[in-house]
Amino acid sequence: MHAGMIYSYKGWAFPIYNLHRRVRFPRLKMRNTEEGQVPSLELQERPQDPPYNHDGPEGGLSQELKPVDRGRDAWTVLIAGLVFEALFWGFPTCFGVFQNYYSNLPEFQEDAGNVALIGALAQGLSFLGAPFSAMLTKRFPKYQRQQIWLGWPLCIIGLLAASFMTTVNGLIGTQGVMYGFGFVTLTYPIVNMINEWWVARKGMAFGLISASSGVTGTFMPFVIESLLQKYGYRVTLRACAVALAVLTGPLVPLLKARLPASERAALGRTDWAFLKKPLFWIYGCAILAQGLGFFFPVVFLPSFAATIDIPPIGGALLVALMSIAQVLGQFAFGYISDKKFPVSFLAIICCIAAAVASLTFWGLAKSMAFLVIFSLVYGFFGFGFGTMRVAMGRAVSDDPSTVLSTYSIFVFLQGIGNVIVGPVSAALISPSSERERFAAGKYEGVVLLTSSSSVLAALIIGVWHGYQRLSSTLAR
Repeated sequence: MHAGMIYSYKGWAFPIYNLHRRVRFPRLKMRNTEEGQVPSLELQERPQDPPYNHDGPEGGLSQELKPVDRGRDAWTVLIAGLVFEALFWGFPTCFGVFQNYYSNLPEFQEDAGNVALIGALAQGLSFLGAPFSAMLTKRFPKYQRQQIWLGWPLCIIGLLAASFMTTVNGLIGTQGVMYGFGFVTLTYPIVNMINEWWVARKGMAFGLISASSGVTGTFMPFVIESLLQKYGYRVTLRACAVALAVLTGPLVPLLKARLPASERAALGRTDWAFLKKPLFWIYGCAILAQGLGFFFPVVFLPSFAATIDIPPIGGALLVALMSIAQVLGQFAFGYISDKKFPVSFLAIICCIAAAVASLTFWGLAKSMAFLVIFSLVYGFFGFGFGTMRVAMGRAVSDDPSTVLSTYSIFVFLQGIGNVIVGPVSAALISPSSERERFAAGKYEGVVLLTSSSSVLAALIIGVWHGYQRLSSTLAR
């Protein structure tokens, strides 16, 4: 609280929270008149809040809030959130390496078609469960830390349990469902805390959070690939579980909310008026369309590389390069979105660039060079589109209480595409491959869907704004 205002009445001081600017509030005082003492209003300003105290009229009642967008506490929460996102989300985004490994194991050959469902669920549940986890966070703001402590062990236990599985269905239930449910449970309390600490630089903060998994993606595929080849999936999964526990467990106590419980309860009452705005549904449809093809490169790029005779380490390198570009793209677009650039324009640029890269550098790839270019361009622009969710929410509503709601709904819509990766890929991927054909023949349908979904998303946003401009012109 910057203003530090206190409403005083009959010896009691009541805090009035204003998060962004200093204002003056009326203070009720007593004055003498011919009729006796009557209350009168007097404008007073108090420059600094005393420490929180609830001792009655003598001690007063006030609350000191830390500053937003700066300071040790704000950066501590953001950095802790970065580590959680980097590790817990970075792991399932590297599933393409597991996908290639599981598909070639003799014991999984009979059910190899369902291997993609493991990664789809581990990532997809975090998308589809977003509104429900966000709702839980807002409904019970006092228990955000407990929600983290519930989801954190579920992820770790899920990986440990997966290391004992001998069937694809067992891996689906543990590395897929249990991990995904744990991640979506722990992530939205962290998102809500970051939302409280970062206001004017919110786009930058969420851009960093989104990009953090790309940092681990620059080296984690190599680590996982090396462990899988040397020790197998059992030891690899156990090693990953232990690493997650050791690296993130000490950070949980550092994750804390900025606002007091009363203020968090007030923000928990969401104004759903944004649902009546057409722009919200335009952005929602665009995110849904883009998500239908967005996840295919992440899942199938290592397998595609193997199809054109690139060794497994090359597939891991492509995932790492895409992660590097993801970091740069999500930070860049998050930062730019704070600078009042039109979010619709930025989103269209991202979609068009991703579509062109898919059709050319992926579809026509016959060597490592083309795939390297594709990984860099798609990682920068394709993942950069995801960072627009926060800016889209702000374009729809400037009410702080709606940020978590719009963000989680947009995440849910994008996640629909993640969940259908498994069944759709089974229908689109051909059983045989021809190196000289477009997308090696085998992945032709996947490449076309990836590019066309991005084009459709750009068209939805572009046509809407074109219609709005035309209507405005004709109305003059």
